[in-house]
Amino acid sequence: MQPVFKHSLALYRYSLPFRQPVTFKGKRLVNREGLLISINGQWGEIAPLPGFSTETLAEAESESLACLAALRGGEKVSPTLPSVQFGFDCTQRSWPNNLPAPLPPYPLFQGSPAALIQSLSTVDWLASPPSRLKLKVARYAMEEELALIEQLAARLPNTKLILDANGGWTREEAQRFCERLPLAQIDYLEEPCAGFADTVAVAEATGVAMALDETLSRREEWYCHPQLKALVIKPTLIGSLSACEALVQRARAGNLRVVISSSFESDLGLGLLARLASEWAPIEPPGLDTGHWLTERVTTARSEVMTESLHCLSKMENSA
Repeated sequence: MQPVFKHSLALYRYSLPFRQPVTFKGKRLVNREGLLISINGQWGEIAPLPGFSTETLAEAESESLACLAALRGGEKVSPTLPSVQFGFDCTQRSWPNNLPAPLPPYPLFQGSPAALIQSLSTVDWLASPPSRLKLKVARYAMEEELALIEQLAARLPNTKLILDANGGWTREEAQRFCERLPLAQIDYLEEPCAGFADTVAVAEATGVAMALDETLSRREEWYCHPQLKALVIKPTLIGSLSACEALVQRARAGNLRVVISSSFESDLGLGLLARLASEWAPIEPPGLDTGHWLTERVTTARSEVMTESLHCLSKMENSA
């Protein structure tokens, strides 16, 4: 006798080409790979980011399949891998109704300083400058990055710059960099150093405002410092939505800004993150300007998942 499933369950794998190769902590990628999960018609995304996630895509796929098999058998599941937690939580979440429309994300300006300086006269937002602009730093020669920041500050005098170092400097390097910044135009610097104590020391020595990102994903200890301005929350890396919500509450208690940020998810994942940003940080532009790095989509203009273009790993339809 065929079992009667209590759920409609499906797991798909996607591979979306980057417009140009992207390097994450020394890992050069030409495609963004991840999983899409559906439980009773509600979707989630499971996409560990190489170089930043603690788990691999293969490990996430294995745990996802095991969790789906357990659900099929009527068991409760508690994924342990952050990307899998995020995906499953999204599929089983009671999303609020009537959320405000998400704010447009601020632009992400990424690439070699020489190439970015050359492109400054052609970028489409130059005619209507954004209120904020994000720039990755601690990737190229310090002098080149500072020259780019000087150019941006001169051309965009009313734009605040968000700098993201991904913990790439020693305390001494970060201090040397920050001492030469046009502080009046810097919104904040994300994670200049790998350790929270070093980040605080740089902030105190130079007066630059700081934000935390990887510290949160790694679940390391931190405290509210007068120069800590924002928490940059990446749900894909943190995992559990309840853990993300706890960070949101802690930020509010400490009068810190909350920025919901992406990890180069597909358009489906970015849509989920935009909904979380509307709920948790409705007046803060999110850090979700990564979709244009991908040349293909997984959803239609009506937000329907194009399953025919995905690789099906598991599908169990309700037979009741």
